[in-house]
Amino acid sequence: DAGQHRFVISVDGIEGVLGYHNEGRLMVISHTDVPAVIGGRGVAGQLVRAAFEHARNEGWTVRPDCSYAAAWVKKHPEYASLLA
Repeated sequence: DAGQHRFVISVDGIEGVLGYHNEGRLMVISHTDVPAVIGGRGVAGQLVRAAFEHARNEGWTVRPDCSYAAAWVKKHPEYASLLA
């Protein structure tokens, strides 16, 4: 949902959301919100991966201010080159 600066995934009718904003060509990931009822299924990871892939496709760098996104990218070094 680029107009709202967020990525959304729906699981069993429940939405998980990753919010971001841009500072020029920098994507700043501000938060991930995955309700407990759909937690433990890798939903947050899917959201973060989608955000990093979008940034890569746009030629942006990424600053993960969200603690989950920061921890996720440490476990996925293939995205480290996108870090600002």
